[in-house]
Amino acid sequence: MAVSSETRKRFSLLMGLRAVLMLLGGLYALIFPAEALTILVIAGGILLLIDGVLGLWGLTFGGQKTGNYWFDVVRNALAIVMGVLILISPFLAAIVTAAFLVYVLAFQAIFVGVMEMVVVVRERGHYARIWPVLLSGALYVIFGILLLLAPFLGALFLVMLGGAMMVIFSFALFALAWKVRQS
Repeated sequence: MAVSSETRKRFSLLMGLRAVLMLLGGLYALIFPAEALTILVIAGGILLLIDGVLGLWGLTFGGQKTGNYWFDVVRNALAIVMGVLILISPFLAAIVTAAFLVYVLAFQAIFVGVMEMVVVVRERGHYARIWPVLLSGALYVIFGILLLLAPFLGALFLVMLGGAMMVIFSFALFALAWKVRQS
């Protein structure tokens, strides 16, 4: 079935609008990373609250049966409690969430870096040159240690990295929207 030119134009317009929103979000994350992190945590709190309320509604009135009724009740109640706590104190929630995620990423980077170096030394007979893998592993470990030493700076860096990726992707989306409109 052929797609009409009017449908392609609407699709390209929506794709272009998505690119504009992505560009604005990316620029906001690059210019105001702390505020962007707080907004992301608030959005997560709202989603937790909505998920918990809808889950309890489904259990009570919607006939949602999973076989673990009390588990579902507790899970949805905890989602509501966490959503409310995040919305009551979004700044504190942003700090705790950012610190937790950065620490997880830091330990993962250290673990991966050490494992890369151990494996390449053990299996050095299979590699023509082991120094690139050793260097990569060492950089992973250094990155992890830096994140451990400055977790909040690391969180802001990761938000800015995400913002830069959004800006780059928005330009690609603009190009795709233009290409769809021209075809």
